[in-house]
Amino acid sequence: MEIFAKLLLMRNLNTNTRHMTDSPKQRIDTLRKELNEHNHRYYVLSQPVISDYDFDMMMRELQELEEKHPEFADPNSPSQRVGSDLNIEFQQVTHRFPMLSLSNAYSTEELMDFDNRIKKLVDEPFSYACELKFDGTSISLNYQQGKLVKAVTRGDGEKGDDVTTNVRTIRSIPLQLHGNQYPEEFEIRGEIVMPFEVFNELNNTRIENGEEPFANPRNSASGTLKMQNSSIVAQRKLDAYLFAILGTGLPTDGHYENLQAAKSWGFKISEHVKKCDSMEEVIEFINHWDEARKDLPVATDGIVIKVNSTSMQNELGNTAKSPRWAIAYKFAAERAVTTLKSITYQVGRTGAITPVANLDPVQLAGTTVKRASLHNADIINNLDLHVDDKVYVEKGGEIIPKIVGVDTDSRDMLAHPFVFISKCPECGSKLVRQEGEAAHYCPNSNNCPPQLKGKIEHFISRKAMDIDGLGEETIDLFFGKDMIRNVADLYTLDRDKIKALDRFQEKSTERIISSLEQSKQVPFERVLYALGIRFVGETVAKKLTKKLISIDKIATATLEQLLEIDEIGDKIAQSVIEYFADETNVELVERLKAAGLQFQLDESVLEGMTNKLEGLSIVISGSFEKHSRDELKKMIEDNGGKNVSSISKKTSYLLAGNKIGPSKLQKAEKLSIPIISEDDFLQLLAEKA
Repeated sequence: MEIFAKLLLMRNLNTNTRHMTDSPKQRIDTLRKELNEHNHRYYVLSQPVISDYDFDMMMRELQELEEKHPEFADPNSPSQRVGSDLNIEFQQVTHRFPMLSLSNAYSTEELMDFDNRIKKLVDEPFSYACELKFDGTSISLNYQQGKLVKAVTRGDGEKGDDVTTNVRTIRSIPLQLHGNQYPEEFEIRGEIVMPFEVFNELNNTRIENGEEPFANPRNSASGTLKMQNSSIVAQRKLDAYLFAILGTGLPTDGHYENLQAAKSWGFKISEHVKKCDSMEEVIEFINHWDEARKDLPVATDGIVIKVNSTSMQNELGNTAKSPRWAIAYKFAAERAVTTLKSITYQVGRTGAITPVANLDPVQLAGTTVKRASLHNADIINNLDLHVDDKVYVEKGGEIIPKIVGVDTDSRDMLAHPFVFISKCPECGSKLVRQEGEAAHYCPNSNNCPPQLKGKIEHFISRKAMDIDGLGEETIDLFFGKDMIRNVADLYTLDRDKIKALDRFQEKSTERIISSLEQSKQVPFERVLYALGIRFVGETVAKKLTKKLISIDKIATATLEQLLEIDEIGDKIAQSVIEYFADETNVELVERLKAAGLQFQLDESVLEGMTNKLEGLSIVISGSFEKHSRDELKKMIEDNGGKNVSSISKKTSYLLAGNKIGPSKLQKAEKLSIPIISEDDFLQLLAEKA
């Protein structure tokens, strides 16, 4: 912590020196511009480029300057508003109780100041409730008669987006409460999070596909919650912790006690909530969790301290932006200084090149860090990395090491900058970078060894063909012995050759052969996913197979036909066309066909599917009585129609339910798009029978 404090001091001194020549007006304008950009990146793009701490420090500086220079006041200054994640694709709902932001503290002195302010405002003894501050995206859940009726994001604090359909996919959020001791109507707030394990798996897939990885679990949770397809949301395995109950008729006056009651109703309440009788006890709690949080399965970035009595909370009230009765203590991200020795490059199964920083070993957050991913050339260039630079390393989301800065003052004047490689480190092919993409690629997909092995490893994975007895080491061994060069070679493996290898006996050999035979019954959508076509993940594979039925139709589909399929955009469509334009891939598929793999939808899946709505694009908005939105989407897809999320001139119908988004309704009327009810839609299906 002492090293971290010195680094902060150095950075602040450098920052202050740079801005000493700025006039107050110039500095205010600069801060406003930069904070607006960072707000946009955080709330809209989910792509922050600075830490929360740096953002908070910039905001504090702006607030102090504006206070000293009221002549430069501006109602549109970022200091006068809270960030907003409102999305025009979702219906907006006004919060019954505004969702205010919390004031932040970074030191025990600031906590003691908070404690003293409370003591001056109240005349009776009180206690604090201390909670882990989960690093996710805020949510408000509304319950009536024990049933979940609405889930709304924080938005701008006054109103948020209705994400009820997506929230219903989160298993830790109860749809029906236990027992009958809960209030008839109430609101409970919390944080939706993505566990580290899920986050790492998601990022590995994104990197393999040449997509920019998410910066941290918070951003991936936020981005997932705003997806239009709730089936993808369900696959992301989001979690939720609830920490505040609002409404009338609550069980007790104690916040802590109400949370314990909520646990009995079925809510996931952190077991680490603690009631403290003094600020000294609060600080002990903070010191404990500053270390212990590293063992948690989800990201935390601080401790929230609240006056426990809800009646006292009401008495203390709020400022314009935050409650007076609560404060968030933010943990400092653990940071270390080490030397960047070299950059090596890894080749993924899609050919994406991932640079990796090799560091002098350094202790960070309880582990020894030797390497850090740099993701792509842009990150190397933005950091301006040189050989033997002293670099600042943090753990993103408390788990992934990343270089966040360089100590340029200590750089050797003769040090050479790192230049991203131009040729594949494995096969020597000239790298390519597609317009609009972050990654460089090795185009030698049919002969570059890491790509060939990576494709086989993907093919045998659990979510693809799930072939038992094979793993990365076995694939590497078979590859090194020239027994396999592609996935089709797996189905021609010779028993005797396998048994002749070290470590392989009769039982392990039969396990592999038997599993390969069983994989011939794996359904078509998983086989298509297993082929490893770039950008064709599990969901896209299901969409393609459901719409085009067979591998032959997918292979011969035109760009226009592919773009007509729900959720298939230019990037995916072009990737599919390029895959089947390669004769090597066509030959591979033919060999897999001959081996007996499933390359057509099963008859049982085809039952009930029609072309009644073929050529129709339908937007769904609002809530419905007879069917859920997901059920209606499935009915559209099963009958050949296309679900679209936004209204355009190409939209055939707006399927409108109750509480339809006003923006969608206005646009549909403006473009003269037919607006139909749920009954109209069901009648449309019946008439086309």
